[in-house]
Amino acid sequence: MSEIKLTINGKECVGQKGQTILEIAEANGIFIPTLCHLASVKHYGACGVCVVEGEGLPKLMRACSTQAADGWVINTESARVVQARKIAFELLMSDHDGDCKGPCGLNCPAHTDVQGYVKQIALGNDTEAVKIIKEKIPLPASVGRVCPHPCEDTCRRQLVEQPLSIAYLKAFAADNDMKSQNPFKPELAPATGKKVAIVGGGPAGLTAAYQLAVKGHAVTVLDMMPEMGGMLRYGIPEYRLPKAVLAAEVASIAALGVEMKNNVKVGTDVTLESLRADYDAVFVAVGAWKSTGVGCPGDDLQGVLGGIDMLQDVNLGKRPDLGKNVAVVGGGNVAMDACRTAVRLGAENVYVIYRRTRAEAPAEDLEIEEALEEGVQFKWLTNPAEIIGENGKVSQIKLQVMELGEPDASGRRSPVPVEGKFEILDVDTVISAIGQRCALEGFEALTQTRKGTIEASENNGTTNLEGVFAAGDATNRGPSIAVRAIGEANDAAYAIDAYLAGKDMKVPTPYYSQRQVAAEEFADREKLARAEMPCKEPSYRKGNFEAVINGFTDAQARAEAERCLECGCHDFSDCKLVHQTNLYEVDPGRFAGAKRQAGSEKKLVVIERNEGKCILCNLCVRTCEEVAQQGLLGLVGRGFTTVIKPEFRDSEKIAVCATCRKCAEACPTGALKILK
Repeated sequence: MSEIKLTINGKECVGQKGQTILEIAEANGIFIPTLCHLASVKHYGACGVCVVEGEGLPKLMRACSTQAADGWVINTESARVVQARKIAFELLMSDHDGDCKGPCGLNCPAHTDVQGYVKQIALGNDTEAVKIIKEKIPLPASVGRVCPHPCEDTCRRQLVEQPLSIAYLKAFAADNDMKSQNPFKPELAPATGKKVAIVGGGPAGLTAAYQLAVKGHAVTVLDMMPEMGGMLRYGIPEYRLPKAVLAAEVASIAALGVEMKNNVKVGTDVTLESLRADYDAVFVAVGAWKSTGVGCPGDDLQGVLGGIDMLQDVNLGKRPDLGKNVAVVGGGNVAMDACRTAVRLGAENVYVIYRRTRAEAPAEDLEIEEALEEGVQFKWLTNPAEIIGENGKVSQIKLQVMELGEPDASGRRSPVPVEGKFEILDVDTVISAIGQRCALEGFEALTQTRKGTIEASENNGTTNLEGVFAAGDATNRGPSIAVRAIGEANDAAYAIDAYLAGKDMKVPTPYYSQRQVAAEEFADREKLARAEMPCKEPSYRKGNFEAVINGFTDAQARAEAERCLECGCHDFSDCKLVHQTNLYEVDPGRFAGAKRQAGSEKKLVVIERNEGKCILCNLCVRTCEEVAQQGLLGLVGRGFTTVIKPEFRDSEKIAVCATCRKCAEACPTGALKILK
């Protein structure tokens, strides 16, 4: 064969006459996406994603099937090529009927691979599960105990009976890993020589510290409190999150080389300007540490406390005297922590005041149920009208009785006062747990929102100051759940790493195919009850701050993990379609419409075929014909209704198929699944 020379993306490449553009590009280390090409079969050019542009040539060429010519100048990523590829991927994805990832992982604000780590727990591989979890959440034992688990809200197991206990499984695996002789420790990238200051040692700050340390940066965490942990340490009671568990996870982050400095406050001990001068990047994750007032007459009386303030005092070892009668205003998880803490501090009558019904309360239902078990009295549909004092101290609270009015534009029924109807309670303390605010003294140089939070990009945490990033409760919408702050910190860490390397800081937003399913699809599944977390008796737990839950047994956890329906694609990690699609910013929704009728069958004996995931690349057909030399697969139908089906003519062919499996190995998507 004679030698030819061509230029690809400005690089001079040498090939042989008769070779395709794709073959020469691959030999020279240049990547061109393709879904329908394998070296073991003839060139085909079906998928259309390998198109390239030749200088002076009128049409785009399919690199996998076009033989190169001497002197050609090829561009594999021109604007015209990128647009054509995007359309090709969008068309393929618009007809792709499969779940790239399970709805549990997609609904996790930290984007954890839920299906991946649950499967490892089912297999008994707890350290491997923790390795997967820590790709996104470096505090799994702590978060697993306190997360309100939005992942479970979309778990499809509830279409059978009940969702998986995902959060507790996370904590189970993390506990076992920490107790093991060889707990998971990530491999660190070589040192970059770059320094990053992180202000705030809560879940967001610790997450960013972990991720940036793994990437080889020198990280220092500064926190104003005596110990690291932020709201996990000072805002959540011991009975829900034992501080020894949190301390062990913080220590594992410090063991990566992260320097941790406590009792350091920006604006007092250091300045934002000095941090910018001393470090290559600064990440601000200071949280929201101020309680919102009740907002009625008398909320300045002695005995009116902020929920966060009270919880912080208790976690610092103080035991505030709340008196016998305590009213907690609010319906969220902070209110539940406050009322249950008040019970443990000796209050005899603890009331929760909430202006809506239990159905609208944002607190976890389990938290409400356990509070009821511990004797907390809930005053639904009431709202503080006045806090009444005697000698400057709280003595009573006057409650306006409420009712739910007509639905607003969003469909939510707002509470409205019942005219002239009130209730009065004798109380010694009123605890406000209706919201939190940020304390941003020392950060005045950062642009703030009208809510008094730091204005930061929701994509990557960039602020108005170059090299300064922010995320978590102190930014944008304000306080939320810990796992959301962790998700934002992951994005900010990605951007900080890119910033330090001089790269594009935009955090990719991947596209994943998602199916709509109904309970009928799981009608054949055996009903298996959700594992019940062993819990201490209310009569015992209300008198102390010991951990309420006892933890899953090994048998419970494995059985619970095995309930997973494994909704996400079995081939996700190796799927060429999803990974190549996400090299481009696609919008398959603009081609949305009727999809081909999808179905699954197992006529290939050891292979399950899912027509909904098939992209008709024809690789399986060609591999069966050209490599296996069997010709058992073929295209059936014409146009939009075309599918690939097997045709067995005798039992010998079935036996051959059962031992071959080459078609499944060639498939670029998860359309073919090897069963055994």
